Amino acid sequence: GWLFWRVMACGRRSGDRKRQVILFILCVCVCQSGAETLRYSVPEEMERDSFVANIAKDLGVPLSQLEARKARVVSEGNEQLFRLNQNTGVLTAKESLDRDEICPQSDTCTLIFKIFFENPLQLIRGEVEVRDVNDNSPVFPEKEMVLEILETASPGSRFPLESAQDKDVGINGLQNYSLGPNPHFSLAIGTAKDGVKYLELVLQRQLDREEQGELNLLLTATDGGSPPRSGTAQVRIVVVDANDNIPVFERETYEVRLAENSPLEQLVVRVAAADPDEGSYGEVRYAFTQTSERSRQLFQLNPTTGEIRVAGKLDFEEAKSHKMVVKATDGGGLSGHCKVQVEVLDVNDNAPEIALTSLSASIPEDAPPRTVVALFSVRDRDSGDNGRTECSIDGDLPFSLTPAFDNYYELRTNAALDRERTSEYNITITATDWGRKRLSSQESIFVQISDVNDNAPEFTQEIYTMSVTENNSPMLRIGSMKATDADAGINARVNYALVRQEGKEQPEVSVNAENGDIYILRPLDYEKVRSFEVTVRAADGGSPPLSAQAVLRIVVRDENDNAPALLHPGPESSAAGELVPRWAPSGYLVAKVVAVDADAGQNAWLSYELAKATEPGLFRVGLHSGEVRTARAVTERDAARQRLIVLVRDRGQPSRSATATLTVALVDGFSEAHLRVSEEAPAAEPDGPLTLYLIASLVCVSALFLATAVAALVVKVRRARRSETETLPTFPTTATESSAGSLPRSYVYDVCFAAGTVNSEFRFLRPLFPCFPAGLPPGPGEQRSSVCS
Repeated sequence: GWLFWRVMACGRRSGDRKRQVILFILCVCVCQSGAETLRYSVPEEMERDSFVANIAKDLGVPLSQLEARKARVVSEGNEQLFRLNQNTGVLTAKESLDRDEICPQSDTCTLIFKIFFENPLQLIRGEVEVRDVNDNSPVFPEKEMVLEILETASPGSRFPLESAQDKDVGINGLQNYSLGPNPHFSLAIGTAKDGVKYLELVLQRQLDREEQGELNLLLTATDGGSPPRSGTAQVRIVVVDANDNIPVFERETYEVRLAENSPLEQLVVRVAAADPDEGSYGEVRYAFTQTSERSRQLFQLNPTTGEIRVAGKLDFEEAKSHKMVVKATDGGGLSGHCKVQVEVLDVNDNAPEIALTSLSASIPEDAPPRTVVALFSVRDRDSGDNGRTECSIDGDLPFSLTPAFDNYYELRTNAALDRERTSEYNITITATDWGRKRLSSQESIFVQISDVNDNAPEFTQEIYTMSVTENNSPMLRIGSMKATDADAGINARVNYALVRQEGKEQPEVSVNAENGDIYILRPLDYEKVRSFEVTVRAADGGSPPLSAQAVLRIVVRDENDNAPALLHPGPESSAAGELVPRWAPSGYLVAKVVAVDADAGQNAWLSYELAKATEPGLFRVGLHSGEVRTARAVTERDAARQRLIVLVRDRGQPSRSATATLTVALVDGFSEAHLRVSEEAPAAEPDGPLTLYLIASLVCVSALFLATAVAALVVKVRRARRSETETLPTFPTTATESSAGSLPRSYVYDVCFAAGTVNSEFRFLRPLFPCFPAGLPPGPGEQRSSVCS
């Protein structure tokens, strides 16, 4: 912002609006490019937890957002070098930064880190340049270098010296050499094609062994730091006797290509130098010179044969090439030099490395597709196709990988999730490189699917039928209704309740809200309510709750709690009087006991039996019809008054019963006997509406029967006249039924009322038999009437 306003001010002062626009666009471009990467610079050897930068200030992010968005810093590689304080927004170094160890043999040392924000996901790239500090002095491989030089060496001869090594770089690195004052030698400093400086000792004046057999020189290496640092080595010159041939190598430079997985003791190259001298002056020995310590550790030189073999584990990722100088020295001290350059070939020996950056341990099952689950990076230290990687997910899972930026990938959902089908996923990510022998690595990510209330409870049945015996005890448990919910936790917690229906009475049942048990609140009466239905709702604990309904049908089972009720004779009458003529044959219908039972089923099946009689052998009772008939013909010896007690019993367990008392009078004529019986019988109380209903029903049935009989007779007579043949009269095929049974087809009763009892009772008199033509016998079950005219 400051740069923008300065640019605009300059444009206004110049008055050139075109230049102002150009400067504004340039400013915006500079600001945009600078916003992509945060760049900082710190000196090496800083103390632990030293300040690097104020990230919150540089990004313009409030401190509260750092913690709310879970800001964190991630360094490239396995080692985390920086720490971000979310409370202050300050980026600090976790450990002291040693540039010489982090970036050896590199002119620049840049550490890359990334700052991650969540909610929403944001990544900011940062770079920290570690500036070199002049904390290392130049060091010679040997504190003393010994050179054997023939006294015949001519001025201008050059003798290589060991170079010094300085771990610092740039201006702090090795800059210059100096040689102590002496009359014979000077120092020549050269630079090779690869930029490495080398030293040569130049003979300026002829040596004379007899004058001076040994010289000691002080060699000093100085760097460009402030203040400068230096290292020294002693150069001891031994003047030897004449040896006029030096060893000569076959080649000046040996170039070798070697795979990084080469085994130990593998031959790299054999160098050979020839010396035409004889004796010890022609014997050549080999040794490394001007070779780094690391190269001396990785390669071994046989001093006799000149064979160079692998002595350590090569690593293309550490160094792509190694340069060595081999010195061949004969027995006279003369030496020749050659260069050996080994190029390390990359082998696919590094599997990809997966580094998890961000992970959502739990996602809801209603998460939409393309939801980010995890963010991770893949790194392969190999090069070329060996370092090129691809990622995949094992198995058919509703997840996919999407490249994000650089070598980062996002794990996203690609389909709808269903916790009820799969509640958790163990996702295996495989990273594979493109090498000829492909290497891979795997990382497992465990993702939990959290529940959403998307399933309503389900009853095991649509309709539940439960039964209860009447006269039950209050709060009786009769069963249970069960509903299940496929969700989990509170979303699967089911509560039960009755559905109240407006306009209806409160049901006789209740349901346990927790387990669905059904209870009957109060005793039930089968005779009042035989069955009823209620609706039960099951609702889960979700928000909003989901519910389902089922119908509960309660069937009341009958209990034998009602004794038979007598309709005839009436229960309030002390005894019913019946008249039987003295001439009554066997099977004569005396009376019919009519009873009903308010129970149902077997509890209402009634049977009749003669419990007690004045003469037990004279009468019998129909087991199911209740008809009292003569068991034999009435004789003159039978008592004129007979008392019968009929027992009516149901089939319940235990059974219940009632008794009816009948008084039977054996008479010769109906009128006199009927009046006598009426006078002896006490006046009966009105039976109420039941007797009136029975009388009206009987009158209606009798009238209907008579009308039908007359109609049938008329039809028969007309047919008979037409056919001029005699036929039998026709009778109806069905008889009137009462509430407790039916009368036989062959009986029709006259009704006779006593004086003053027209509204209170009726009595059965003698049966009226149909008349048959002379000479024609009655049919089966029929009797000839004695009153036919």
